Amino acid sequence: MTKKKNEIFDWLKALVIAMLLAAIIRYFFFAPIVVDGYSMMPTLHSQDRMIVNKFAYKVGKPKRFDIIVFHATAEKDYIKRVIGLPGDDVEYIDDTLYINGKEYDEPYLDQYKKQLIDGPLTEPFKLERITGKETVPEGHIFVMGDNRRQSKDSRHIGTVPMNQVMGKASIVYWPVSSFRFE
Repeated sequence: MTKKKNEIFDWLKALVIAMLLAAIIRYFFFAPIVVDGYSMMPTLHSQDRMIVNKFAYKVGKPKRFDIIVFHATAEKDYIKRVIGLPGDDVEYIDDTLYINGKEYDEPYLDQYKKQLIDGPLTEPFKLERITGKETVPEGHIFVMGDNRRQSKDSRHIGTVPMNQVMGKASIVYWPVSSFRFE
């Protein structure tokens, strides 16, 4: 009887430890997220399921074109692409991205640009006209959705403070046919 109690206790102990580890990993390192909406099409589709790496920006900084998740409001998280980093001057002219005067290619937009028949994918703008600042402020990033015509992003909500960034969206795991690392 004592042997049976010890075995049950060992199983309960292992179960509690496993649950604690899962909670710690989910809270501090990785979290699942569901894409809600079409602002990142064609890269991400509504209802895609992803893993957000919460640790990535604790040890490093976002890189241009990373896909990130951030707290847009208390109730809503957004998934967008990093376009401008602190100190960057961001501008769009003739559907072309310019950062600090240098032209940048955005191959993830090629599919949409080929389908256009009624004007540019990205309306022309200059960061200063949108935010009132010449460059992205220190501690902030400028983000945009890949579906430029259907995205509520930094053009509408302003730059995103780094303390609102949840992490880097690094793995699409569902649907299985779309599995990939971003």
